[in-house]
Amino acid sequence: MTAKLINGKEIAKDKRQAMKQTIEELKNKNIHPGLAVLLVGENPASLSYVKGKIRDCEEVGIHSELKQYPTSISEDDLLNEIKKYNQADHIDGILVQLPLPDHISEQKVIETISPEKDVDGFHPISLGKMLAGQDTFLPCTPFGIIDMVKRMNIEISGKHVVIVGRSNIVGKPAGQLFLNENATVTYCHSKTQDLRYYTKQADILVVAAGKAELIGREDVKEGAVVIDVGMNRNDSGKLVGDVAFDEVKEKAGYITPVPGGVGPMTRTMLLHNTIKAAKLRKGKDI
Repeated sequence: MTAKLINGKEIAKDKRQAMKQTIEELKNKNIHPGLAVLLVGENPASLSYVKGKIRDCEEVGIHSELKQYPTSISEDDLLNEIKKYNQADHIDGILVQLPLPDHISEQKVIETISPEKDVDGFHPISLGKMLAGQDTFLPCTPFGIIDMVKRMNIEISGKHVVIVGRSNIVGKPAGQLFLNENATVTYCHSKTQDLRYYTKQADILVVAAGKAELIGREDVKEGAVVIDVGMNRNDSGKLVGDVAFDEVKEKAGYITPVPGGVGPMTRTMLLHNTIKAAKLRKGKDI
């Protein structure tokens, strides 16, 4: 058997098309969703990411502002910049591109962003609401994963989901979102002994370990749903995921490609959260 491809690029494209219509309806009611993107330093990868996010905003009709700061900016000055955007009525969502320089606390930055503008879904209040199963802004990558799985009409309730990775950005919240959908969830990480023992039990396997082609054919069970969050360069410079795609696709039931799988969904869910923030802030439940 060959796995069915979960084409995140196509799913994201369809979602953005629907967003254009929603934004037109909002603008007719004088609601103009706005996103502020804050970047510290000149990291080429970070700059590429944020420019991509700005392009996404332009595509669907969201107002966006990119503010760049020198690496030397003090923590207090950056926090004050965030506070200004907290007060700015034309901005509904604030995104501070990570990583930050060592002298700036990521946690302080995340906690300074107003929870009502926390479109990354990293604020402790957002995470607490997610844990309690309440409506909130969900972290974009896990949100995109759940959305993809649902779009493919894959059953989640009662299934065994194994998460490889325990980061605060992907692993932990992804497991929680699957738990909220009544899955049984197992977390694995760098200290897990006999990783294969667990991954072979997964009905749905989410791999977010940051290690190129960590998961091979023998690590998955027949017909499993395999979600690859990884983005790595192999020895020959090719972009690959955390899953050995060519091997695993012959055994899995569904699989995401790299690139073109989870990545486009992450960016699209940021737009979704920004639109949601605009609706909530302006008191319109549309």
